[in-house]
Amino acid sequence: MSPVRLFILVIAAVAAIGLAFVVRGAFGSRSAAPAAVTETAPAKPMVQVLVAKQDLAVGLRITAADVSWQGWPAESLNAAFISDGAAPEVAKDGAAGAAQTAAKTAGNLFSGAGMEQVVGAIVKEPFVKGEPIVLRKVVRGGEGGFMAVVLGAGMRAISAPVTVDTAVAGFILPGDRVDVIYSRDSPDENVVGFETHTVMRNVRVLAIDQKPEPEKDAKSMVGTVATLEIPASASEVMVSALAQAKQSGVLMLVLRGVSDTAGGPSRGGGANSSNTSSMVRVHRAGVMTEVKVSP
Repeated sequence: MSPVRLFILVIAAVAAIGLAFVVRGAFGSRSAAPAAVTETAPAKPMVQVLVAKQDLAVGLRITAADVSWQGWPAESLNAAFISDGAAPEVAKDGAAGAAQTAAKTAGNLFSGAGMEQVVGAIVKEPFVKGEPIVLRKVVRGGEGGFMAVVLGAGMRAISAPVTVDTAVAGFILPGDRVDVIYSRDSPDENVVGFETHTVMRNVRVLAIDQKPEPEKDAKSMVGTVATLEIPASASEVMVSALAQAKQSGVLMLVLRGVSDTAGGPSRGGGANSSNTSSMVRVHRAGVMTEVKVSP
């Protein structure tokens, strides 16, 4: 073999060996590289909490159809919430997790676990759909009736006789605000007319007869008794006005517009108030009479 060919073979061998080392190094470093790690958030433990299935208004008596169980993160569970008492479960993603949660919820619904605390209770403060049920916002059996639930702090309920004439032809509905006005013949023999004064202003109507709310789509309610919510400090004033109305005169409810109901109820001028009064001349059927009006 000629020296030239020998030299070429040596060069080729050296090149092949070098290429082999290069290829080995490239693949070796790639295989040695650590595999990428995908971090996933750990599943959170969940508990079943009793929530409102729909909006619940004040005075509603709760039934099993008004509440349902809903998954709730155990880490944000409030001690006031009502849970099913089961140990927290790790929430699972996907269809299987949803099916398992639904099955557990349905099972708890039919078992009634924890529901006995609220079924039959009366709503004291309103709930919105999905809001957890808390016992401080309901009144259970033996803790008071509907009217005691509806009454605000420091308020009292009192009933006044009404007619179509004295209650705006029946257009006063529970929840409306009214002024209570007392009118009678003037006790002054020198004055021909009536003495009229406002007993209470901006009073909330709690019920008409025994109905705390009108029938669906009803625009009027004709009753004989209206139950009013008044401050405890005004109880004697109202009782006195009712007693006077039974003896002589009349007690009337004057409806206030929805834009004129700001603020709470307040006492009127009263018959013996030092507020200024004025005489109003009333012409009816050709006869003029004077009515004394106190603000």
